[in-house]
Amino acid sequence: MASRQRVMLLVTVVLSVLSLIHSFQPLFSFNGKSSTHRDITQKAILRKTAEVCRDIAASEGRDFSLSIDDNLSVSKVQRACFSTPTSTFALSTDMFQSAIDDICYSNAKVDSSLKLVVEYHFHDETFQEGRKIITEGMSSVKANVKLENFDAGRQTLGQVCHTLQDFYSHSNWVELDKFTPYSTLIRSDQPLENLAGPDTPTCISCTEDICYFNILTEVLRKEVLTSGYFNTFSPAKPAGKCSHGGSSDLTSKKDPVGGINKDTVESIHGLLHSSAAKLAVDATIELLEDIRVAVGDKNFLRFMGLSQSSVLCFVIDTTGSMSDDIAEAKRVSFDIIDSKRGTQQEPSAYILVPFNDPDFGPVIRTTNADIFKDSINKLTASGGGDYPEMCLSGLQLALTSAPPSSEIFVFTDATAKDFNLKSTVTALIESTKSKVTFMLTNVFLRRRRRSSRASRSLSTAQLYHDLAQASGGLAIEVTKSDLSLVTAVIKDSSASAVVTVFQAVMNPGRPDHFHFVVDASLSNMIIYITGTSLLTFRLISSTGESQSSSQPSGPLASFTTVGNLRRLSLNTGNQTGLWEIYVDSNNPYSVKVTGQSSLNFVYNLVEAHEGGQGGFSLKDGRPTTGGNVTLLVTLTGSDTATVTEVTLLESSGSTEINGSLQSLGGGNFLVRFSGVPGGDFVVYLKGEDSSSTSRSTPSSFQRQASTQIKTSRLSVSAQANSINIEPGSTISIPFTIFSDETGTLTVRVNNDRSYSTTSPSTVNIAVGSGGTANGTITLTAPASAASGTDVTVTIEAENAATDINYAVLRFSVVAKVTDLAGPVCKVVNISGICPVSSSLCASSQWEFITNLTDGINGTGIESITLRQGNGTLNTSTVAGAGGENITVATYSASCCSQNVELAAVDRVGNVGTCVGQARILTTPAPTTTTAVVVMTTSTGGHTLTLSHCLWICVVVSLLWK
Repeated sequence: MASRQRVMLLVTVVLSVLSLIHSFQPLFSFNGKSSTHRDITQKAILRKTAEVCRDIAASEGRDFSLSIDDNLSVSKVQRACFSTPTSTFALSTDMFQSAIDDICYSNAKVDSSLKLVVEYHFHDETFQEGRKIITEGMSSVKANVKLENFDAGRQTLGQVCHTLQDFYSHSNWVELDKFTPYSTLIRSDQPLENLAGPDTPTCISCTEDICYFNILTEVLRKEVLTSGYFNTFSPAKPAGKCSHGGSSDLTSKKDPVGGINKDTVESIHGLLHSSAAKLAVDATIELLEDIRVAVGDKNFLRFMGLSQSSVLCFVIDTTGSMSDDIAEAKRVSFDIIDSKRGTQQEPSAYILVPFNDPDFGPVIRTTNADIFKDSINKLTASGGGDYPEMCLSGLQLALTSAPPSSEIFVFTDATAKDFNLKSTVTALIESTKSKVTFMLTNVFLRRRRRSSRASRSLSTAQLYHDLAQASGGLAIEVTKSDLSLVTAVIKDSSASAVVTVFQAVMNPGRPDHFHFVVDASLSNMIIYITGTSLLTFRLISSTGESQSSSQPSGPLASFTTVGNLRRLSLNTGNQTGLWEIYVDSNNPYSVKVTGQSSLNFVYNLVEAHEGGQGGFSLKDGRPTTGGNVTLLVTLTGSDTATVTEVTLLESSGSTEINGSLQSLGGGNFLVRFSGVPGGDFVVYLKGEDSSSTSRSTPSSFQRQASTQIKTSRLSVSAQANSINIEPGSTISIPFTIFSDETGTLTVRVNNDRSYSTTSPSTVNIAVGSGGTANGTITLTAPASAASGTDVTVTIEAENAATDINYAVLRFSVVAKVTDLAGPVCKVVNISGICPVSSSLCASSQWEFITNLTDGINGTGIESITLRQGNGTLNTSTVAGAGGENITVATYSASCCSQNVELAAVDRVGNVGTCVGQARILTTPAPTTTTAVVVMTTSTGGHTLTLSHCLWICVVVSLLWK
């Protein structure tokens, strides 16, 4: 235990240093007065996504009534984007909230993993270096989104937002009386001007807790840009330079003493904190708008997790005996597609991963239902060789390709040859919180026929049950002829806003009573029970009415039994309140209660920081056995609900550990558990909702997370110096393993792209090592890897007692961008006459013609879109005199639509916009007129307006942003 205490002391010291570092507070403000990185990021995302939804609604002729301001919530934006006056289905905000959380956690992580790298915070006047982080990160995000690798893009976006936001707190931009963002920070082709030189004094001393006039008057008068120096280990800084300030900044103790940061209202320049935070919000919105234009509106909304439905994801065994299973997968998927196509419940994406032996993949991922249909149609059952197949390899690809919290369906009739991947797949299940349901046909029949492999088949068939249990999914065993009778489970999961009300697994089995609350928001409730044919049950409603398993159709439910599955469709009526189900079986069984409801919750494991500032960051891997566990829980789908109780429920439902609640506002709660023992747990939540839609006020509800939380006596941490890797290059990933026992630990490293890796196979925890062992992994991306590809690396450690913990890291493969400038534009001609009277506008036309190029050395224009205007846009390509390709854009519209905005995007995501406005003549005019053309530049949002006389040909050439 002494080594464990030394390890914990080391962790406490590190976290204490972290807590003293001043920045916009990462996640939550415990004084309730200061804006945090999370506040800033969430405000910007909500406003920008609402704007995108508003613009899409306008283009489709739909109303959009939401007021876009700083009072938006996740549920308000989701409802405004997808609800209609006739909508009756429940709407889940889980994916939207989780995507925002992922971006915010990545943002906050910069203050832990990169806390002393000054350019990530614009310390030490590192403006060029900080801008490079932002612009290269934006290129990476655009490449990720282009390939639909949204998780990797969110990770990078969080980092970029942190650096961009820190500029407004750590520089003197606010003190220079700037009221708009410094747009040049997101434009690598524009110069950073008027930067303080290395020998330019910028500050005078200030010994007060709050200063305002310590920046030199000459610096302010000449509008010289500077930022504070920061160092926790040395007071050294150039003579006369400003410091960041704060108790942990040693440079602020050296003349000139004091600082200029605006991180909180209590900071040295805290009087300007609100102004800095507002500018940070506006700057983040500007950055998001640039990404939006580059990737398109619909892809942007998917990137933000804004979708009304989940994905449809199949992992299918294609060996010779699977013809019937493939045909059934085809039938049920086609049925889902055809019944939901064009509706708001249409799957947001389709994912297909075939596997065989020895092959698996590739991943087919598309938003086009017809492409998915064609891909399944092309599957043929053949080959396979020996009995076991590469099931877990296919499942690994699905887990890293599907969005977090997806439900994945695996079709197979064979055990897994690659069962050595069980711990890797389990780690991915836990980190993604995805559910896996197995459709197992004839597995046990085939096992009995192959008695020589019985022991191995038993263990690997049980593996499917273990993975289903870990994920909160089901392991359904049926004959091939009955498979069509259980695929209703897939249709159930494809409905909108499916929540888990209760779930328990009894292994070994024993008779038991289980209780669950039916609240007024729930509809279409279904109970799934798996077990042997000897299992019986009795269902009792909140009013005491009951129904037994001998009644397939009764007052409370109608149910079917196929294979090991019983599917009960509940008739809840108005019987809200506490229900009960009694299950009688001495064999292993599971019970799962689901329904449709907008009201749910998401959670993340976090670890608290010690010290004066407090706070916490995302916890990687499993929590420590016997240690404290902290969760950040966020209610979703309601602005009126609150949490009353959160417990860790042992998987069988027999043990509960109560957590202490701390409300953080906005539906967020910090939940702390003390001394959590070894075992498998799920998060169980109770609450009350006082919304007007509830049938009673307040209405009690319960929800349960599907994915298990396992504890471990090991801990694995890993951190590379970058989350990006260039094609053809190698990145080093140092890792550290903590253990309270000495000895040799097994190390396993896997990645979902089969990229080349090197790693030690074992590490040794020696006496006197403080309970730690270190190692380094290398990962090499092939030169042929496409920019925007993501790769997920899983690092596992296992001790002699088969205790396992892991770290999961995601990297983006990003090619170096040399095309830093956006397309350029030359307006060729503007013609047409628009009358003064709007009543006559429909009878007149105007036309706007422009030439667009990306230059000789550019990557080429990839898309031109109409951002504003109700007219018609046509494009054609011609060769220029210098050899460059010229795209001719012709826009024509009636005079009822007198404004046009075009956006051009080149192949690496550089964006340019061009705005034109028809001129309304107040005096008689010739048959050809000019118009007002406004070209937005990339320097601080200035515009140029050119209004020329009649009959003058307007030619404008301007470098776009």
